[in-house]
Amino acid sequence: QVQLVESGGGSVQAGGSLRLSCAASGSTWRRTYMAWFRQAPGKEREGVASIDYRSITNYADPVKGRFTISQDNAENTLYLQMNSLKPEDTAMYYCAADPSRYAWERGDYNYWGQGTQVTVSS
Repeated sequence: QVQLVESGGGSVQAGGSLRLSCAASGSTWRRTYMAWFRQAPGKEREGVASIDYRSITNYADPVKGRFTISQDNAENTLYLQMNSLKPEDTAMYYCAADPSRYAWERGDYNYWGQGTQVTVSS
């Protein structure tokens, strides 16, 4: 049973930084595709960034140049470094994982964490 546990959320002022972590356990996959999503109140969930087993990354346009996704395979941990935060970045942030490239390409992951709240004040 794959488990994903996010941490690192909090409240910051605009222009500040946060680093989210996602600890993964229980996986026996040969290849892992992972991503960060977010959902603001009243809005649909949206993809923020993704990374594959070769550390190839993709970013949503609103966060390009400000957020960095990375992974520590030895520690089975996914990270999201968020700099220059804006009030519109306020959302619940979720970690997602899947062994399928299809999931990575389509943003359709089967394994999710419980989320960590990020609040950015102006």
